[in-house]
Amino acid sequence: MSDMPKSIRIREEGPREGFQIEKNFISTERKIEFINALGKTGLHHIQTVSFVDPRRVPNSADAEAVVAGIIPVPGVHFTALWLNDKGFERALATKKLHMEGGLNVSASDAFLKRNQNRTVAEQLASLPASIALYKKHNVPIEGGLISAAFGCNFQGDVTPARVVDLATQMIDIGAGEGVTLKRLNLADTMGWATPMGVKRVVGAVREKFPALELCLHLHDTRGMGVANAFAGLEMGVSLYDAACAGLGGCPFAGHAGAAGNVCTEDLVFMCDEMGIETGVNLQALIECAALAEDVVGHPLPGSVMRGGSLKRLREKLQAA
Repeated sequence: MSDMPKSIRIREEGPREGFQIEKNFISTERKIEFINALGKTGLHHIQTVSFVDPRRVPNSADAEAVVAGIIPVPGVHFTALWLNDKGFERALATKKLHMEGGLNVSASDAFLKRNQNRTVAEQLASLPASIALYKKHNVPIEGGLISAAFGCNFQGDVTPARVVDLATQMIDIGAGEGVTLKRLNLADTMGWATPMGVKRVVGAVREKFPALELCLHLHDTRGMGVANAFAGLEMGVSLYDAACAGLGGCPFAGHAGAAGNVCTEDLVFMCDEMGIETGVNLQALIECAALAEDVVGHPLPGSVMRGGSLKRLREKLQAA
């Protein structure tokens, strides 16, 4: 417990990660309403849209229009996802987004083939060109991401050694192009992580790269999201991706049911109760979760949005 951080940072991905998996098209206006509400919660990083092929992800067809409707908030970075040069150029053209370059690879050839129609070797070989594109547009590159870092529905278990090897290759490629990666995101894309698995992978990467900041992108596919986040906290990880109300899931992950991200308000609640600072207003986030449920038109898996915060209940009891 001595490694527990005193504070954490949360990168909210609900709007992008959440709406991409919805079968019905969410109106542009409602997407904007949700994003602007999140901007008032104290979150400092909100991933808003995906600039990807709308034939594959129909709810991303209005990405430019959504970004145009975002109300800027001082200190809040509104970001986007892209998977290729065209997507990057579309995001850049909005002139409203906080642009961050990143190097991405998957621990699974089978998943990457389904998601981006390329192999891991091909993805690694493409990284120098991605770096050149970011440099051309003066977009900083500080982080990398390894998807399927804990296991894959199409390829099976992923060993910590595999993750370390991919991290090493990505860092070496960056260094060869004059880029020093400061952060690595370990993504449980298909919900294979368990608390022990999180500790093994985090421990292996940290042993090889002790100065590298780690971020955890956790899914709650098997109800392990918050438990895995707790394991990350025990390992000293202080940066997390999360999705309000538990929105989301990857459309290409091969799940029959919902596979949403770890729920932001559940993570904030846990940290509040542990005395770990998040900078997020839990009640405002709970209200955003209720809004998210109204926007998608069906129940979402978040727990604290229904149970409420203990802080408010304690205040009510004290006042009685």
